[in-house]
Amino acid sequence: MRRMRIALLGVLLAAMPGLFAASSLASSGLAGQPAPDFVLKSARGTNLRLSEYRGNVVMINFWATWCGPCRQEMPLLNDLYSRYGRVGFSLLGVNIDDDSRRAMDMAEELGVTFPVLFDERKEVSRLYQVEAMPVTVLVDRTGKVRHVHLGYKPGYEEKYLTEIRALLRE
Repeated sequence: MRRMRIALLGVLLAAMPGLFAASSLASSGLAGQPAPDFVLKSARGTNLRLSEYRGNVVMINFWATWCGPCRQEMPLLNDLYSRYGRVGFSLLGVNIDDDSRRAMDMAEELGVTFPVLFDERKEVSRLYQVEAMPVTVLVDRTGKVRHVHLGYKPGYEEKYLTEIRALLRE
C-alpha cells in the first residue's frame, strides 16, 4: 500500500509542471494571437483605435481606481512612456471604472501623461479576457500580442523594460 501511494505521488508530481503550464497558458490565451482591435473614448475626448498604433510597440494596461497595485504601477508605466514614447513605444491605459471622472482624477493626481481610455461597458476588457487588475498586454509592431502580465508587484517594471526594448529592436 505504501509503495502504491509513493508511486501515485510520483505520478502526480510528474504531471504538476504540465498542469501549471496549462493554467498559465489559459490565463494568457492571447499571447501569440493578433491583438483584438478596439475603439475607446480617451480622457481628451477623442476616440482612439488600437489599429492606428500599428508600427509601434504598444502596451495596453487595464486598470481601475480601486486597485492598489494599479495606483502603485501607474507612475512607473508613465516613466516608461516618457522614456520610450519618442522611439516607437505607445502606452494606452484602459480604465474599467463605471465613472470615468474618478479615473481622470486619479490619472491627474498621479501625473499620468499617456492616453487614458474608458471601457465603462467592459467590452474591451472582456475581449482581452481581463479578470483581475491590473493586466498589462504588450503588442508588437505587427499587431501581435507578445506578452501578457497578470497583476503587478514591485520589480515587474524591469521585466516590462526588457520586453519593450527587445520588441523595439525587432
